[in-house]
Amino acid sequence: MRPGTDVRAACPDDLEDLVAVCLAARREAAVGAQLCTDDADRLRDQLGALRGAPGGLVLLGSVDGVPSGLLLARVVGPGPFTDVVSMNLEAVYVLPDARRRGLGHALLAEAVAHAEQVGATELYALPLPGARGMQRFLARLGFAPAAAHRVVTTSALQRRLAHDLAPATHTGVPRRAGSRGIEDLIARRRQGRIRATGFVEPVPSVPTPRVDAAAQRRASISMQVTRAVQTRRPSPSSTTTS
Repeated sequence: MRPGTDVRAACPDDLEDLVAVCLAARREAAVGAQLCTDDADRLRDQLGALRGAPGGLVLLGSVDGVPSGLLLARVVGPGPFTDVVSMNLEAVYVLPDARRRGLGHALLAEAVAHAEQVGATELYALPLPGARGMQRFLARLGFAPAAAHRVVTTSALQRRLAHDLAPATHTGVPRRAGSRGIEDLIARRRQGRIRATGFVEPVPSVPTPRVDAAAQRRASISMQVTRAVQTRRPSPSSTTTS
């Protein structure tokens, strides 16, 4: 740690300084609403909750005695499907005037020390979109891309589940969300192509069954023999003379 920089676990008396640093980060970020709330009271409660939560970590960094940065993290695991313990870095931020003083490195060094204490073997970070400086900073320290997450809003998922699980109104038979949903999607796409191009897709023709040539020849020969026998057989109504 460079002279003049200090990093320590935040205490209740540090909440006001942490709120000020968070609000400064929000003003700097292009996606401020995704970073944190702009309500100081609510933000204070959230930081206090993270600090007191099991596995929560809140670090306050200072340069020359002035609060200038923070790190928010949470220890995750083990869980039902993995024995791995990891640390999720939710935020790492240093005020512009305090940068290039080693404070970011000092914050991460303290986080790594805490990760070792709790047995965390991996650290995950999720920089906000557009935070190129943070992306470069983490990449220089060895953070590599990981598997992408999928996200949906609560309201959107509720609407989709209600649609897929709702019973069909015209038949009274419960809707099957699997194959029926795929068939509906294919039909909608076909109708969209017809409206856009005016081209009607041809209906696939049913293939003609293949007739075995040998069997056909045997049937023809049998028919000829039958006809020959019938022509040679005397008719019951015919008479003979002596």
